[in-house]
Amino acid sequence: MSLNEHSLQALSWRKLYLSRAKLKASSRTSALLSGFAMVAMVEVQLDNSYPYPPALLIAFSACTTVLVAVHLFALMVSTCILPNIEAVSNVHNLNSVKESPHERMHRHIELAWAFSTVIGTLLFLAEVVLLCWVKFLPVKPNKSSNNTVSAGVAAAITSTSIMVPFGLVFIVFAVHFYRSLVSHKTDRQFQELEELSNLTRLQNELDNRGDSSILQSPSSHFP
Repeated sequence: MSLNEHSLQALSWRKLYLSRAKLKASSRTSALLSGFAMVAMVEVQLDNSYPYPPALLIAFSACTTVLVAVHLFALMVSTCILPNIEAVSNVHNLNSVKESPHERMHRHIELAWAFSTVIGTLLFLAEVVLLCWVKFLPVKPNKSSNNTVSAGVAAAITSTSIMVPFGLVFIVFAVHFYRSLVSHKTDRQFQELEELSNLTRLQNELDNRGDSSILQSPSSHFP
């Protein structure tokens, strides 16, 4: 095996391990967050005597449904692709990396990872805010208190005021992380291209030396 082929196989193995790690993280995160969302939907107890705003109930139902659907999609992609990658990664053979579908299914893996870590997490933050409003809004104000805002509304406003800045920080971190990751991948690709070009030039030099030695060896027998 030449140096160029060895470097290409090493790059393929790194991509395989990265894809496997992303699928594992997506499956664990999606299973956990979708389970929490389903428990929140089932365990929430609505007060029949309280007139909930229809927009609040519609938003809570839609957010929970979309949250579960997004995480189940990421979980389905991870469940379908991960066993094929695991089967190849457990084989101790350098050429077995060609049998892995991680390069062909690269877009599906990235989509599942984005759904699980970015979109799913933002929906989960929105789910927490809506759940606080649904849970605390029916709390009636204390008659002995002169406050115009009930304790339930105050609790919901507090949770919203805490979660909104945290969501903004999460978005800023996600954008900064993805930009840093893209720049890192670009730098690594340029370095790998330079390494491959150097290996190719070295391989060509070795081949030229071998050819020249073969051409010169017969003439050494004839003075």
